[in-house]
Order: sequence, then structure tokens, then C-alpha cells
Amino acid sequence: MTQDSVPAYSVVPYMRKRFDRLGRKLRFGGTTPAEAQAWRRAARKKLRELIGLDTMTACPLKPRVTERVDCGDYVRERIEIQVEPLVVMPLYMLIPKTGKKSYATILCPHGHGFGAKAGISGAGGHPDIEAAFKLYNADYGRVFCRAGFVTLCPDARGFGERQERAAAGDVLNSSCNYLNHMAIPLGQTVTGMWVHDLQRLIDYAATRPECDMSRLGCAGLSGGGLQTLWLTALDERIKAAIDSGYFYGVKESLLDLYENCSCNYVPHLWEYVVHGDLGALIAPRPLMVQTGDEDPLNGASKLKNVTPQLGIARKTYKVLGAAKHLQHDVFHGQHRWDNAHTVPFMVKYLKP
Repeated sequence: MTQDSVPAYSVVPYMRKRFDRLGRKLRFGGTTPAEAQAWRRAARKKLRELIGLDTMTACPLKPRVTERVDCGDYVRERIEIQVEPLVVMPLYMLIPKTGKKSYATILCPHGHGFGAKAGISGAGGHPDIEAAFKLYNADYGRVFCRAGFVTLCPDARGFGERQERAAAGDVLNSSCNYLNHMAIPLGQTVTGMWVHDLQRLIDYAATRPECDMSRLGCAGLSGGGLQTLWLTALDERIKAAIDSGYFYGVKESLLDLYENCSCNYVPHLWEYVVHGDLGALIAPRPLMVQTGDEDPLNGASKLKNVTPQLGIARKTYKVLGAAKHLQHDVFHGQHRWDNAHTVPFMVKYLKP
């Protein structure tokens, strides 16, 4: 948002100054691995509280395989698991036909507007979904499977088969606004719901002999990048991650661009952390941040609003002796997934 575009009586300038004054109480300021470990414990505890993760209710998974489709070089299963009482998550599991019977496994959460699990898995089934995942190049669940990984492609709450009634009528719609309207007054958030559901998906993967849990990754674009960033920051069962299109300075990309989806907004979050701090919580595990150099969600400063966040995370990676494990993959283009380096990254860190 430029100075000229701010209305005369806008509150944005005040909010920007408030951000500068109050932001990032939980930034890492240590210089030793022991200090990094202590910071990680304290930060995770606070973040779990902010997103309402500890308010989620445990329950049996009650998994059901409802469909099995031969897709040529892989098999696609449709599965339902219970993530909370009365809350069921449908997903697709893609299983290669060749290779060892216990595979490196990647969770593939989706973002907004490219068809939820049907887009990520390449299942399609609707012309709008097929057009959307081609536009965003977002069938990375299928791409990783064809590279020899088992992939798990869930419908996040509010998307796909989990759309709320108010979002029905367009298969690409999300229900994030409606969910957050219900959740925040009850001490929860969409972000917390998504992290919880992915953690339950990890629990389910652990029951499947096809999934090698010592080689578990997570990768997502846009809102899938949000889910990947948060899950990997809070759950060390994820051994390597790719966050595409969701790693930038929140002041420009979410405060100035406040029209973005409500799933990005967690009460009190920016008082404590920004994206770079979440990335720091992933250290020393391998993390690829992927950025399109023309992605409008980067904000007015473009790549200059992204690289400082890498710098925040890199400080912790260096303290832990893992600087090489943090990579920035910049491609020429807008808001989409790029396959040039993502598969080699996961092969390097999960296949051996």
C-alpha cells in the first residue's frame, strides 16, 4: 500500500506504528544451541496457546478407506479419518506402484482456489478444479508420488468436501471467514484447526505400513504453505518441509494487504512472532522457502519483503550449525508452485 493510496482518515498508519512498537516479543536472541532449545520450548508453548491448539479434543481416528482407484503408475485411495468428535477429514493417499513397500512420505496441504485435495492430487473431477490446479501448477501431491513418495492430500477444514453451507455453490470456495467467526469467540482459530488435523493425519500415516515415519515431509503452496510452516514449526515429526508462496514480512503482506483471507489472522500473533520466527522454530531441519519474484502477495517491496524473513530464520539455523539446511528457491513468476527444485530437495533429505 503506497502512501498516496491510504485514505486521509485511515487507521493503517497507526497500525503500522503499533506493529513496530509491540511486535515480536518472542524473537530469538540467543547465541548457543542450549539457548535455542530453551527459546523453542517457550515459543512453541505460547504459539500453541495463541492458535488454540491445546483446546482440540482427542478421539479415535476410526479410519475408513472408501475408494481405491488405479491411476496407472500409482494407486489413489480416498480415506476418512476422525480428527475430533463429530469432525471427519476426507483425504487422498497416493501410493506408488514401484519401489520399496515402505516409502518416504509427504503431507501435501492445499491452499485457496485450486480445488483442495482433488487439485493437489491431480484427481480433478470438475473443470474448474482442473483449470485451477493447472493455473497454479498445484498438483504437487501427484508430482511427488510419481517421484516415488507416498503423498497424503487432505481437505482442510472449510474446503473441498468440508465446505460450510455458506461457501457452497463454487467448488473452489473456502469457508475460512465463517470458521474463524465461529472459532475465535470459542478460543480457537482456523490455523489451530488445520495444524491439529494435520497432526492427526500424521497419526494416521503411522498406522500405514506404506509410510516410513522416519522420512516424513510436508509441502504446500499458499494456504498450504501456511499449514506447512505452522505444522513443521510445532511438530518435529516432520523432517523436511517446503513452504511455497507463504513466507514474507507480515507488515506489508498481511497488515497492509488486510483484504487477505481471515485464516491468516490469529489474535495477538504479531505481538509475538512473524514468519521468520516460525521458520526459525523449524531449525535445524531442512526447510525450502519458495518464492515467485512477481507474486503480489509478497507486498509492495516484492522480494525485499521476503529476504529479511529468511535472515531471521537463518540466525537460528547458524546457531544450530545447519545454515545449509535453509534454502531459498526464487523462480520467475507469480503466485504458483514451481517443480524445478522441489522434488530434488525432498529426494535429498528424505530418500536416503
